[in-house]
Amino acid sequence: MGKNFSVLFGSIALLIIIGSQSVFTVDERERAILLRLGRIERVDFEPGIHFKIPFFNSVKKFDGRTLSLDVESERYLTIEKKNVIVDSFIMWRISDVAQYYRSMAGTESNADLRLSQIIKDGLRSEFGRRSIQEVVSGERTLIMKTMARRANEQAKEFGITIVDVRLKRIDLPKDVSSSVYARMEAERERVAAELRSQGVETSERIRSEADRQRTIILADAQKEADTIRGAGDAATTKIYGDTFNKDPNFYALYRSLSAYRNIFPQEGDNILLLEPKGEFFSFFNSKSATSSLTTHSIQSQTNSDPTQ
Repeated sequence: MGKNFSVLFGSIALLIIIGSQSVFTVDERERAILLRLGRIERVDFEPGIHFKIPFFNSVKKFDGRTLSLDVESERYLTIEKKNVIVDSFIMWRISDVAQYYRSMAGTESNADLRLSQIIKDGLRSEFGRRSIQEVVSGERTLIMKTMARRANEQAKEFGITIVDVRLKRIDLPKDVSSSVYARMEAERERVAAELRSQGVETSERIRSEADRQRTIILADAQKEADTIRGAGDAATTKIYGDTFNKDPNFYALYRSLSAYRNIFPQEGDNILLLEPKGEFFSFFNSKSATSSLTTHSIQSQTNSDPTQ
């Protein structure tokens, strides 16, 4: 009885072992290949549970997600024979798991080593055709796109697809940095001086235009003022002429009285010596002028008094 139980227990254990060796699972994040005595038998496994022949078949699984690889810093020569230190990384994934297994022996470290060499060789070629300024700012995006395309072409034979290539940092050695920064500073100073000179030129042009407009405005204003003044003088002359024509004797007397008022001040001890019978005092000695003044005064009083 005990012997039969041992045989039954052993059989059950053997069946469990064989059953466990016959079943395997594939995660959705994995790529799997089925080997038969070391040779690839099947690669197109969907996520889920699958079966194999124990002891004859073996399963190799690989990460099917997009992986990142930091490429070790490397020095590259530019077209100017200047060294630059470049840090880069790549994003890659397995596209053909069978080809990947054959070329990389199924180890990710071999893939990292081979991809790093591809990127370094490509960057060495790209940097060797460009100047420092181009690789730092001008054509950095173009370099990354070109590297991704060329690296992808080479990686296809390994069953790998290059998703992206990125330059993380581009540094200059200390002996190169000082000269580059000095050249950049000189270039910025040149641009600043050019902008300042353009500003001065623009300022002078604006100032000269403003002076020209000011001269034109003043000339127009002076012309208009002279026109108005001439019209006023003409009107004044006409008024004086009309007034003189109405009563020439009175007008002459009025002008003489105005002259007397200006000559003989109200205050002060000034002395004026003139010939009494001279032309200046003609109205003091002329009866006709006195009568004219009296007649004009009477007419003025008559016009101003409404009772007369």
